[in-house]
Amino acid sequence: MKITKKLQIVALAALSLGIASLCSAQSDAPYTEGPVWNVTMVKTKTGMTDEYLKGLAKTLKTSLEEAKKQNLVVDYKILLGNAATPQDFDILVMVESKNMAAQDNAREKFDPIARKVVGTTDQQQSLAVKRLDIREIVGTKLMREITLK
Repeated sequence: MKITKKLQIVALAALSLGIASLCSAQSDAPYTEGPVWNVTMVKTKTGMTDEYLKGLAKTLKTSLEEAKKQNLVVDYKILLGNAATPQDFDILVMVESKNMAAQDNAREKFDPIARKVVGTTDQQQSLAVKRLDIREIVGTKLMREITLK
């Protein structure tokens, strides 16, 4: 019985050291993790950039301001620039979340805001179809902000 207890203690100590070494290995990263950004790359059609931005001011800005009030997002930014190639984007829409967990159950959190700002699901879909005439979504990425050590 005494030998079994000693073996359990030795095994527990070894496990603790193993976990500690895993934790210290993670701290060797040359950066610390920060918030998460959902980045959408948008290519507006020729001459339609201002029209698209007016639409964003009515819907996206209003929705994200409400999401900020509800602590669903930390912040958002919209960057405007020239496309480098005919296939390139000219607008970046960036939405900051506290962490990856904030992305969980996004529809449950954001659908009520969309209904309040845009309207019913049919109205939201109609708006999305109209936007196809003035812009193309080139891609989206979920990226973590880091701070170099």
